[in-house]
Order: sequence, then C-alpha cells, then structure tokens
Amino acid sequence: MKSVDFLKALGGVVAVVLACNVYAQSSDAAATDAMAAPSAKSVKKTDRTLGRKVRSALAKAQGVDVSSISVRARGGAVTLTGSVPDQSQIDKATAAAQGVAGVTSVSNKLTVVLPN
Repeated sequence: MKSVDFLKALGGVVAVVLACNVYAQSSDAAATDAMAAPSAKSVKKTDRTLGRKVRSALAKAQGVDVSSISVRARGGAVTLTGSVPDQSQIDKATAAAQGVAGVTSVSNKLTVVLPN
C-alpha cells in the first residue's frame, strides 16, 4: 500500500515538473525576440532615409516642381502634401514616389494651385 501511495506522489511530482517545463521559455528565446524588434531610433532613421529617397526621385522627375511638395514616410507608406501648378504634376509625382524601392503605398494629398 505504501508503494502505491509513493508511486502516486511520484507521478504527481513528475506531472507538475513537466507542466512547468512546457510553459517555460529559455532566456535565449527572449533575447532573440528583443533583438529582432527594431528600435524606435532605427525605425525613424529608416523613415527619414526613405523620405529623402522619394524627395530625390521627385526632384529628378521631369516636369515636377518640388518647391511646394512635402514628403513624409512612415513604415513604407509615403504621403505627399503641398501644391503644384497643374494636374499632370500630381500624377508624375505619384508615379515617381511609387518607383522608389521600399515604398509600399503612396497617399497623394497634393492640390493644384494656379500661379499668379
């Protein structure tokens, strides 16, 4: 009888130990997850770099006046704001921005303002 109680107790202990090990994570996994997530600083730097690339592409695009265009990049999504003298420049600016590597979407908020 004592051996049966002992085996029951031993089985209970083994079950608890196994349950604890199943839910435990190694410290290596936590370190890997922390290193995989980009820091806020690196995300901002990436966004600024993408914004500069888009601005450069707009400046090189034929027939686009970039003097009144602002570019904002956030996680691959680019927003163009400002004004241009005619509708064709809005279309050219969108095409130029979409052609930049790393751009996932373009939100064009440019407006046409006729020069005086």
